[in-house]
Parts: sequence; structure tokens; C-alpha cells
Amino acid sequence: MLKFTKRRVTAVLGVIAVLAVAGAAIAYWTAGGTGTATGQAASGTTGLTAHLTTPLTDMYPGDSPQALAGTLDNPNNASVYVTSVAASITGVTPTGAGPCAAADFKIANPTMLVGREVPNGTAADSFSGATIQFNDNPAVNQNGCKGASVEVTYTVS
Repeated sequence: MLKFTKRRVTAVLGVIAVLAVAGAAIAYWTAGGTGTATGQAASGTTGLTAHLTTPLTDMYPGDSPQALAGTLDNPNNASVYVTSVAASITGVTPTGAGPCAAADFKIANPTMLVGREVPNGTAADSFSGATIQFNDNPAVNQNGCKGASVEVTYTVS
């Protein structure tokens, strides 16, 4: 038969109290619940402008590729992460007689990786890696491209 002494009862009550506190703590940390919250992230690359900084010379059949490199203006109040800048030919304005189209020119490596935060400011960062060249096609008369202007558009992402 067990004999309950004051000391033994105090020890048993102490163990029970510790287990109760531990159980409450476990219940507190594992309790479920629901809630909602809203927030708005910055708009990303909004307002960034890309500028060509490499001078281009006249293009002609058999010419060498010319570098497309430039700077990025960031008018935002904070830096903006830029993944890449992509160059594409979006228009050709012929000045000669005959047709001239975007297919008469080619851009190699059009997606230029940036992969960093661009601080705010003018000419805050740069990009490079693409080239543009006349797309010589000996099977077609391309005289309509003499003096043509090529429009290159940059897409920042």
C-alpha cells in the first residue's frame, strides 16, 4: 500500500503541473486557424528604359555583325531586379525602290542576360551581348534595303 506523504504529493502535483504546461504549449503551437491578408508588390520593371549606346554603321551584304549594347534608366524610387533585355526588329523603313522587311536583317543572341538589381537613376546599369547584321540572301534582290532604317525595340524583363 502506498503511503502518501506531503513530500510525495507535492512531487506528484509538480509533475502534473509540468505536464499541463507542456500540453498547453503544444496545443498553442499546433493550434489551427485561418486568416486573410492583402499586400501589393512593386510593379517590377515599370518605367525602365533601355538606350542603345553602341554606334551602328551602315549594314550591307557580307558585313560583320555589330554589337547591340546599352544602358538602363530606372526612374523608380528604388532599385529594380532585371532578368534580361531582349532586342527585336519591330520595323523597317525603306528609302529605296523595292521592298525591304525585318527578315532582311537578323539579330543574334537577342536575349541579353542582366540578372541583377538596377539602382535608380539615369544610365544606372548596362546590357550587352546581342548583335545585328544585314541578312544577305543572294537568291533575292535586296536593293530596296539600301538606305533603309531598322527599328530595334528592347523589352526589359
